Amino acid sequence: MQTDSDLDLDTSEWHPRVTRLYRYWRAIRPPDAPLPGRQHFDPVAVPELLPGIWLLDVQREPFRLRYRLAGTGIVAAVRHEVTGMWLDEAHPGAMENADFVKRYRGVVERGMPDRRKGKPRLWIHHDYSITETLLLPLARDGRRVDMLCAYTVLYRPDGSVDF
Repeated sequence: MQTDSDLDLDTSEWHPRVTRLYRYWRAIRPPDAPLPGRQHFDPVAVPELLPGIWLLDVQREPFRLRYRLAGTGIVAAVRHEVTGMWLDEAHPGAMENADFVKRYRGVVERGMPDRRKGKPRLWIHHDYSITETLLLPLARDGRRVDMLCAYTVLYRPDGSVDF
């Protein structure tokens, strides 16, 4: 589990909206727990981010992730509603990608945020050439990660971004 100094991540190269969610996540952490839970997250505090936010419920054994919620921008990008679906149902083959699973499982096990910017892994179509995604651990009890809060910025080939 992380310490406060572990969470001093350099956000200088992050998209401002990714940085905004990261800072909000840090601010909502209860003083007596290493991690905030879903109960601490207030969507009203970050309305401008809601289209790009997605929440995943964590099942540990076997390791699976289920979409609890997908913002309107995410649903539009994926091109179908995914709320309530298992990640491997919504994106066949995703859980067969060892790097993908290692990243998501790592956030769950370490309780540490993870940011990736690169070629799309889940939303592979010609509208987007780059995605920037932040994964944030949430823990109802403050310690054991039971949900991931994610935010994605989608970069078009011309450099413009969606949500």
